[in-house]
Amino acid sequence: MLYNSLKKSFFLLSIMAGFSVSAQQDLKLQYNQPAVEWTEALPIGNGTLGAMVFGRVDSELIQLNEATLWSGGPVQKNVNPNAFKNLALIREALTNENFEKAYDLTKNMQGAYSESFMPLGDLILTQDFGGNKPDLYNRSLDLQTGLAVTNFSVNGVNYKREIFASAPAQCIVIKLSADQLEKLSVAIDAASLLKNERTIKNQSVVLKGKAPSHADPNYIDYNKEPVVYEDAAGCRGMRFELIIKPVIKDGEVSSDGNKLVIKNASEILLFVSAATSFNGFDKCPDSQGKDEHKLAESPIKKAVGKKYDSLLKEHIADFQNFFNRVSLKLNEKETNKSNLPTDTRLEQYAKGEKDAGLEALFFQFGRYLLISSSRTHNTPANLQGIWNNKLRAPWSSNYTTNINLQMNYWPVESGSLSELFFPLDEFIKNVSVTGAETAKSYYHANGWVLHHNSDIWAATNPVGDFGKGDPMWANWYMGANWLSRHLWEHYQYTGDKEYLKKVYPIIKGAAEFSLDWLQKDKNGYLVTMPSTSPENKYYYDGKKEGVVTTASTMDIGIIKDLFENTIEASKVLNTDLEFRQTVNKAADQLLPFKIGGKGQLQEWYKDFEDEDPHHRHTSHLYALHPANLISPLKTPELAAAAKKTLELRGDDGTGWSLAWKVNMWARLLDGNHAYKLFKNQLRLTKENSTEYGGHGGCYPNLFDAHPPFQIDGNFAGTAGVVEMLMQSQNKEIHLLPALPDSWTDGEIKGITAKGNFTVDIKWNDGKMSQAKIVSNNGGTCSVRAAEPFIIEKLNIKSEKSSIGYTAVFETKKGTSYILIPSK
Repeated sequence: MLYNSLKKSFFLLSIMAGFSVSAQQDLKLQYNQPAVEWTEALPIGNGTLGAMVFGRVDSELIQLNEATLWSGGPVQKNVNPNAFKNLALIREALTNENFEKAYDLTKNMQGAYSESFMPLGDLILTQDFGGNKPDLYNRSLDLQTGLAVTNFSVNGVNYKREIFASAPAQCIVIKLSADQLEKLSVAIDAASLLKNERTIKNQSVVLKGKAPSHADPNYIDYNKEPVVYEDAAGCRGMRFELIIKPVIKDGEVSSDGNKLVIKNASEILLFVSAATSFNGFDKCPDSQGKDEHKLAESPIKKAVGKKYDSLLKEHIADFQNFFNRVSLKLNEKETNKSNLPTDTRLEQYAKGEKDAGLEALFFQFGRYLLISSSRTHNTPANLQGIWNNKLRAPWSSNYTTNINLQMNYWPVESGSLSELFFPLDEFIKNVSVTGAETAKSYYHANGWVLHHNSDIWAATNPVGDFGKGDPMWANWYMGANWLSRHLWEHYQYTGDKEYLKKVYPIIKGAAEFSLDWLQKDKNGYLVTMPSTSPENKYYYDGKKEGVVTTASTMDIGIIKDLFENTIEASKVLNTDLEFRQTVNKAADQLLPFKIGGKGQLQEWYKDFEDEDPHHRHTSHLYALHPANLISPLKTPELAAAAKKTLELRGDDGTGWSLAWKVNMWARLLDGNHAYKLFKNQLRLTKENSTEYGGHGGCYPNLFDAHPPFQIDGNFAGTAGVVEMLMQSQNKEIHLLPALPDSWTDGEIKGITAKGNFTVDIKWNDGKMSQAKIVSNNGGTCSVRAAEPFIIEKLNIKSEKSSIGYTAVFETKKGTSYILIPSK
């Protein structure tokens, strides 16, 4: 009865505000109580400003972030002048299989830790209801509009708070309203974990502060001062400013110390803006910084002159330009649970109840988060997107380049959000600059290199605090090569040759480093040494633990992939023939993939036993995904070995690890196994809970749970759904390649395939009923499906293939092609 009353109240309040709730509810997160934990709050963002809305009644908390607010400053050159002299010694030790000595020497090649993403502050809205509790309550986040709403009723008055982060207005807009006049009395305050000064100026709350000059990662505990504000090197921390400006209807505004107090208003609009002095990865944010006050003040000056409805309309139009490109419907004949609270749905799902609508919601939530966190120059979505409430965030909330940063952008192309790739594109250009210096000073090598961690300053050196870190994760050398794949893929999806011309030197630079890095082993193969398989260990000579090795399978897979892409890029551009021949010759000499004694793809140079057989990283399967060097279509024997590897790794793992496995099982064309892992991604996880704690899955607000929160699992989960429904990695569009039995009926519209094709697919009873392919560039299109099909108008019939049925046809730019099953 209570929930029915809540629904009725929420409906009436929504109608009062002029919004329909019919179809929109299918893509809403909604709850019947305020957030207690941060991972229950609702995220909004415009790519630069992020907020976590708690929905509290008498003391609302809106936790704020600004994408460029980081500790530190530009990286120093040649941070470890003694690094290079260890390289030959390490290689000698590895040649002699003295793994312990190689491990110790590798530590000598480490540098400083990366810097950390910082929390901006808190906006606190206090309303005094005389101790009375609400008798009706609902809060929600509409993924189709980016609008977070809190409704509650106290003392017979219905209150409503609406909040959105506008990209057009470059500020956060909050509307407080009630269904009775002059019932809004609110105190507005702000706070920050960073050093700050708070004042009232021009009837606005103004918070000015400084980020630390350095912050240790949260896992470092040996320094007395892990957060430092004074930098001996002379570049003090980044400045920032937060402005909160109220505009009221009726009532009055006064100040109480550093708070603003509004009494007896009928409506309140709050405009929230923030900016930092960040002026690029190579500029000191203090002495060479931008004017953060002007940057923060300018959006508010423009926004306060506009009406709320106009601001909201502009925001929704901008947001839906991205979001509405893709739709997903799954098993719509099932009981529709969209009116249930999201946490209730997750609890029921954890107990085995079906909820395909929740699965579709999770898919779209990943797209929502990417739209909300990837729209700031030089600042791609980090380990937590743009949302962080801790001074020392988990793993510094930085850019972890041995999987996590790349994983953030897996759905950007296939999920039809290609324009949102630009922050990562710019970041790659930045690290190619600093990475060239690191390659030269550390390894006396050409090209550029990137190791395990980076930050807004484009750090590229191996981290570890000059020998205190474990080479298992600190000394990994393939970040430049992996990120170069994203540059090549952006071309593959868009077909933009002018773009490829611009980024080809960066791709080539990664290949140049790899050519210098490779060594010949005793059998004449080109191998990497030293080498690691990220964050994993092996046993040798009985039970001795090893980390540093020769030619981990991940290294070889990444370099094979890089060389192949470099060769293809030079062919497309008809350039660099001599270098192409050099790369091609080296590619032929690379160590081949090996199948181990258990039938698995070997992870190491030798068939070592894993220290942790169920390790969260499946790095040695890079060649399966995200690359396509291994596939059931091209390399069935290696694909079988990859499958065995996944079976040995197991179906458990951290949130992002589960997501990677979803994509890998999809690449193996096993939809049921991919779906099993996808369901595990939706395992409810709660902080401070014995029933729902400790495992990978998602939090009540659908944030990916490592645990703790890492956003990469959200993004990779979205990409995994696309991989189950459409793949295009083998120069063809594979329709429903890994459709799980559980998704009997469905429809996906608007996803993108390589070659710049837009794809819609509809299926019934587990079989394709219709597909539409729109050619945005023209050119040849190759299609594969499980059942025979015909291309209408062209009257082309598919032919039987080793896997399913295929057809190849020429397309015209801007033309749609309909595929239907053959009778």
